[in-house]
Amino acid sequence: MKVAVIGCGTIANAAHIPSYMNNEEAEIKYFCDIIPERADAAVEKYGCGTAITDYHEALNDPEIEAVSVCTPNNVHAQISIDALKAGKNVLCEKPAARTYAEALEMQKAQHESGKVLNIGVVNRFNDSVNRIKKYIDDGKLGEVYQVYASFRAHRQIPGLGGAFTTKAIAGGGALIDWGVHYLDIVMYCCGDPAVKTVTGEAFCKLGKDMEDYTYSFMWAGPPKYDGVYDVDDSVTAVIRTSGPVITVNGAWAQNINEEDRYIDFLGTKAGIRLRYGKDFTLSTTEDGALVAYTPEFENTDMFQNEIDAFVRCIKTGEKLPSHIDTVIITSQMMQAIYDSSEAHKEITLN
Repeated sequence: MKVAVIGCGTIANAAHIPSYMNNEEAEIKYFCDIIPERADAAVEKYGCGTAITDYHEALNDPEIEAVSVCTPNNVHAQISIDALKAGKNVLCEKPAARTYAEALEMQKAQHESGKVLNIGVVNRFNDSVNRIKKYIDDGKLGEVYQVYASFRAHRQIPGLGGAFTTKAIAGGGALIDWGVHYLDIVMYCCGDPAVKTVTGEAFCKLGKDMEDYTYSFMWAGPPKYDGVYDVDDSVTAVIRTSGPVITVNGAWAQNINEEDRYIDFLGTKAGIRLRYGKDFTLSTTEDGALVAYTPEFENTDMFQNEIDAFVRCIKTGEKLPSHIDTVIITSQMMQAIYDSSEAHKEITLN
C-alpha cells in the first residue's frame, strides 16, 4: 500500500514514519512538508520515498491509497477533506480540528467519500487502556459513576509564542493539546456515553507576559517573544454524561512544582488509577480486606498498533474505534468547554 506522510515534524518522525516502515504491507512514497529541508531529511533518513512540498502532488497520484496528516491543527481539516475527496484514506493526527464545526466538515467529507477517516487518538490502541476498558465492560468495577482526569505540569508551556500557543493555528492550548487524549480515554473506556451538560473555565494566565515567563521545560522551544500567546495554559471542567460524571483539571503550566498525569475510574465495586502512558492500579475489597494490585503485562507500542490497524482497516473495511464517527464527540466536548468558559455558563448538549 503506497502511503504519503504530510507533515514531517515531531509526531511524524517519532511515530507515523517508523511505524509505516515497520509495517510490511505499507510503503511510504512521499514525504511532504512546506519546509523543503524537512521532507529532504526524511528521504535521507529513511532511505525511501520522494520529497515534495505540495500535498496535492501526492493526492493526484493514483498509486497513493492512504495519507497520514501530521501538520499543525489549522490545516488538519482542509488537507483531510482534500484527501478524502481525492479518494484517499486518511489518518489525521489529534485533535481532529481546531473547532467542532471543522470536525463536522471532516465527518461530512468522510460520509460522502466512503473512504476511511481515523483520528490519532492513539490511546485507543494502548494495552493498559484496553485492559481497563475490558475490566469495565466485564463489570469488574461495578457502576462507574465518576471519573477524574488530571493532566497537570509545572510550567511546561510548549513553544511559547509559536504554533502551539497561537489560537488561530492550534485552536486552543492545554485542553486541545493534552486534554484531548484524557477525554478520549475516558469516553472509550466508559463506552462512549452521551454527553448531556458541560461547564468549564479555560485560563490564559502564566504565559501572557512572555518575557517574564520562567519555565521548567519547553519541548517545542525556544521561546519566540515576538509571537502570540492567546491560548489556555490551564483548564477545569465538569461533564455530565449518560454514564459517569467526568471531572477535568489540566495545566501546561501551574505554580505547583508537581506533575499529575492520571485518570481515576471510580466504581461501586472497584476503582482504577491509570498512570498516563504507563500501568494502572486496581483497588477493591475482598472478604473484608482492602486490596490493591497492579497487573503486569507486556505493553506493545501503541503507535505501531495504530498504524497497523489503519493499514488493515483499509484492506478489510473494519471500522476502528478511532473512526471520526466515534471520536467526534471529543471535539464537541472540548468545544463546549471553551464555549462554557467564554460565556461563563453551563452548556447543554443533549
